[in-house]
Amino acid sequence: MSEKYLPSTPPEARVRAGHFGEAIMPPAGVIPGPVYVYTAGIRIWHWVTMLAIIALAVTGYFIGSPLPSIGGEAYDAYLFGWIRFTHFAAGMILGVAFLLRVYAFIVGGHHARQIFYIPFWSIGWWKEVFAEVRWYLFMGQPKEYIGHNPLAQFAMFTMFMLPLIVLLLTGFALYAEQMGINTLWYSLFGWVFVVLGESMTVRLWHGVAMWVVIIFSIVHMYMAIREDMTHRQTAVSAMISGWRFFR
Repeated sequence: MSEKYLPSTPPEARVRAGHFGEAIMPPAGVIPGPVYVYTAGIRIWHWVTMLAIIALAVTGYFIGSPLPSIGGEAYDAYLFGWIRFTHFAAGMILGVAFLLRVYAFIVGGHHARQIFYIPFWSIGWWKEVFAEVRWYLFMGQPKEYIGHNPLAQFAMFTMFMLPLIVLLLTGFALYAEQMGINTLWYSLFGWVFVVLGESMTVRLWHGVAMWVVIIFSIVHMYMAIREDMTHRQTAVSAMISGWRFFR
């Protein structure tokens, strides 16, 4: 996606993308104009994914560590059934949202593609990553980026996108196992057991991937709020309105 600006933004106030998306500010004394970074589809995917992961984490915990008995017949309360139903429904929503996000990766622009890859081959990009690490350790100076900075791109690819794929594949494989080996579900995801092993091993991978995503989410929230407070650019509001403002 090419950068978009408000119609009222004069050319001299526009922010340009430099090396690896670094924001090149307008001349001194000129107030930078906002840049439209995240489309509505990307923003909806972000918040739907967030809600689905919360539902999956809570219900997944109770599936692994069930609540104490509430007394009476199980079918009267159906508590564990609703927990499993919520877990399965949130997993389906997460899977559909991921497929739509892949479509956005195919048809979208630079900012829509960032979290799906990292340029391992670029020494310059790795230097930018470690420069961001120094900044987050309060040892360096920050740079502004129109999209994700290189450290955020690295974290989102390795600690979110890859574990999310593992989470979806193992989750659908376990769902397919309970649906039966003669179902379409097992035809689509039964190969996961061939690759990873029996169901307990698949459950282990499923749980580990979920914890990686949870840890990433906590760090992600901290870093996004910190960006808003310490940088000249907005972070949290950019994922609400789509516009990134530079102060």
